[in-house]
Amino acid sequence: MTESARQRPLRVDARRNYARIVAAAQEVFAADGVGASLEEIARRAGVGSATLHRHFPSRRSLLEVVFHDRVEALCSRAREHAARSSPGDALLAWLRDLNAYAAAGRGLAASLLHDGRDTDLLQNNESCRAAVSAAAGELLHRAQQAGTVRPDVRAEDLLTLVNAISLATEHHDDDAQANRLLGIAIDGIRPPR
Repeated sequence: MTESARQRPLRVDARRNYARIVAAAQEVFAADGVGASLEEIARRAGVGSATLHRHFPSRRSLLEVVFHDRVEALCSRAREHAARSSPGDALLAWLRDLNAYAAAGRGLAASLLHDGRDTDLLQNNESCRAAVSAAAGELLHRAQQAGTVRPDVRAEDLLTLVNAISLATEHHDDDAQANRLLGIAIDGIRPPR
């Protein structure tokens, strides 16, 4: 494909196929790990294998999009909460979203770590890490300014807590324990009364 052809906007059907492939990949990778069948992803997306490979020439390119899209959606949720909720409520709602994100990504993250081939997607993806840290930092700052969160809490503390909860509850089939632990952590970041 020529450089000018690559820069042209995608047709409507191509954009739709791209979105369907990414959505199917998110589900299949989360359920089956990074070694999941690309043919299964194409089948679930309702496209042929050639269409999948035209959009994503390698498994790695598809994994990168899946990670970036999930992080972008998480950061978008932070902005939505900030726009429609009080600062403290926005932070707490987003921490719940982050907890759900961590739970949904457990299988994919564990597979990357176990498989070893693409662990740098988790370890070296500074843009994703920076985006999540920035979203947490902004919500935290607003909540601290409003007096609903202790001033000594750092964004890194919150991200570490949610990650620890996710790791501690990864073998549980329901989210009840993770939500209960998150509730305890949330109580711990509130200022004393």
